[in-house]
Amino acid sequence: MMVKIQAAVLALAACLAPVSALAQSCPAPLSDARRLMLVTAENMTTREATAQLFERATPGDPWRPIALAEPALVGRNGIAWSYFFRTFSRKGEPLKVEGDKRAPAGIYRIGKSFGILPSGRAGYTQLTEGTTCIDDPQSPAYNTIASRAKVGWKVHGENMWRVPEYRSGLFVDYPTNARARAGSCIFIHVRLPEKNSTGGCVALPQARVEAVQDFAQAGAVLAILPRAALGRFEGCLPVN
Repeated sequence: MMVKIQAAVLALAACLAPVSALAQSCPAPLSDARRLMLVTAENMTTREATAQLFERATPGDPWRPIALAEPALVGRNGIAWSYFFRTFSRKGEPLKVEGDKRAPAGIYRIGKSFGILPSGRAGYTQLTEGTTCIDDPQSPAYNTIASRAKVGWKVHGENMWRVPEYRSGLFVDYPTNARARAGSCIFIHVRLPEKNSTGGCVALPQARVEAVQDFAQAGAVLAILPRAALGRFEGCLPVN
């Protein structure tokens, strides 16, 4: 009887091992994520994409959609592989550099909520006069949120309190590499009716941005990918 029990345990372990190994092979921060916002573009040059929210109980479980896919906007020039995910690129696919007006293809943690509008959310950053995101690779403050009072007015940056799209948004924990001019100031923000693209961020209607703020409060990751690349993350992303 003991032999039969041991055999059953070994058989179960053999079935589960590939799932566990596959989960461990997924790139960070996706490998341990339980909430996901997947933004999918038809190709690298389109300005339009779809965004959908998923969740799972544990990193070994399959992703479960919790909302229908909805339209989203990405960069004016489409998307390009982030320097940090360049190993997933294929011949002819662009790599993101500062100022290219492309959203960075890759996977990143979603940070805290922000906005021009006031909010009672924990950790919320209200944009006030002087709040700036530094996009100058020559600055030590590159790819950080700073104030004009601290960095002065000569350093190039986006004066966030003056940008209507930032009435509501979320920071994206996009890595910094000034030497590679890898890009900066990546956000999820409001899509204005008259706009058909972004400067390199992801834009959604305000109600959807607020829904993502609620969704990401407990932690979530953002994946921005061309549809053709979904198979390069086999076993890591939701199955269409």
